[in-house]
Amino acid sequence: MLTLHRAALVLPDPADPTAPSLPDGAVLVRGDRVEAVGPYRELAAAHPGARLRDWGAAVLTPGLRNPYGHRLLEHAYHPDPREEIGVEPVADGLTGSADEGRCGASARRGLQRMLGFGVTAVAGPFERAAVRTAVARSGLVALPGAPDATDGPLDPLSVLPLAAAVHGRVAAGGRADFAVFPAVGEGFAQPSPGGCLAAVLGGRLVYRRR
Repeated sequence: MLTLHRAALVLPDPADPTAPSLPDGAVLVRGDRVEAVGPYRELAAAHPGARLRDWGAAVLTPGLRNPYGHRLLEHAYHPDPREEIGVEPVADGLTGSADEGRCGASARRGLQRMLGFGVTAVAGPFERAAVRTAVARSGLVALPGAPDATDGPLDPLSVLPLAAAVHGRVAAGGRADFAVFPAVGEGFAQPSPGGCLAAVLGGRLVYRRR
């Protein structure tokens, strides 16, 4: 199955200032890989049978990297909505806890919230078995990190420029990990922080804003 993701602006490699941007661009996905990146009309004409996901006035970028995963998933507690204590992580809410079940459930909720911010890779280390399992099952890419990393937010774009926040690039042959954001600025030039419209992991649409 081929899927064509269309956006007002596609930024295949924001970390490279020389990389071109693609107004009215698209990413063609086959399975878990990027088949092609280019102008929407060219790709649509070449693949008329592809399923279309048209994201409209949005910007498509590589997925984001959250460098604060160790603190966010091993120490912070992500509340269950049934607890009615809000949705923001509780700093150090798991520090000292030996309840692996509680830690694993918290990590799963935290990872799901990260997807809502366009995160497709998260930095460890992950020392708790329950957290390692949650990360592995989430599909997010686990990256090395430092255990003494500082606290940080779920949304990398709230503290980092796009060039520093992205993980990898969107390129033919690469894994289809990317995110779609509301666009701000002239020509829809920048993704808006505060959450994505959609996140794709290994070619699968794993998050879509309701």
